[in-house]
Amino acid sequence: MVEVLDAREASVGSMLVQRALPRRRRRTVGAWCFVDQFGPATVDVDGGIDIGPHPHTGLQTVTYLTDGQVLHRDSLGSEQVIRPGQLNLMTAGNGVVHAEEPTGHYRGLLHGVQLWVAQPDATRAGAAAFEHHAELPQLELPAALVTVLVGEVAGTLSPARRDTDHVGAEVLLRAGTTVLPLEPSQEHALVVLDGVLVLDDRLAVPGQTVYLGIGRDEVVLATAEPTTRVLLLGGTPFEEPLLMWWNFVGRSREEVAEAQRQWAADDRSRFGAVATGLARVPAPAPPWTR
Repeated sequence: MVEVLDAREASVGSMLVQRALPRRRRRTVGAWCFVDQFGPATVDVDGGIDIGPHPHTGLQTVTYLTDGQVLHRDSLGSEQVIRPGQLNLMTAGNGVVHAEEPTGHYRGLLHGVQLWVAQPDATRAGAAAFEHHAELPQLELPAALVTVLVGEVAGTLSPARRDTDHVGAEVLLRAGTTVLPLEPSQEHALVVLDGVLVLDDRLAVPGQTVYLGIGRDEVVLATAEPTTRVLLLGGTPFEEPLLMWWNFVGRSREEVAEAQRQWAADDRSRFGAVATGLARVPAPAPPWTR
């Protein structure tokens, strides 16, 4: 039995996003704990995503575009433009700061996703890191092209770092039916980015996520559209305690409140600083401390 979940609208900087995770009925899929789809929107050279320096702890950010360009800067000194079909992956560990901004030269359509992966206890207090993958492996299936962002699909393995057993892939469906192989030890979900997905005689459209559960070794996908684009997310269920608040992923209120206090105090020994003209984003007080 599949479960179709509606995203909720949220504002991130000047962009309106569709937030697929977390939702009240589904907080995580494997270690995936946050999914925002932004666009499609038309932007000019100074428009689009304009999010000033903000911190993260205990997570990895995964950014993937289907249209447009975004400039990433972080406190490690990274400065990287991401384009369609490429992957930016930033590991926060104990703490990192980044900004996401217009490139200053791109105008046109902007559409993509940013996701978070909760880091396990084994790595979440470690050093921050950043990697960019200009090319990603692809798998051709009948009526579908699969681009593997993170993890493995049917033996096709991404070079991107992963700290848990999880997978993320773009599935570009052509009109017809496709059998997508899955790892049965993982739970899976499909986020619809473009087009109309047909699964088990149910329809799903952009702004909806289809949760598949655990134990499937394949799923049959269909579309009558010329192209339908979905994001496959999966992973071994994340069983460690998890507390998400604002831009922090931790294990307890005390841990998260301490990260907020250090950010408010501009503790650069933990978070560092970003070379950007955008204003630093202040952290509100956690609701349990007000």
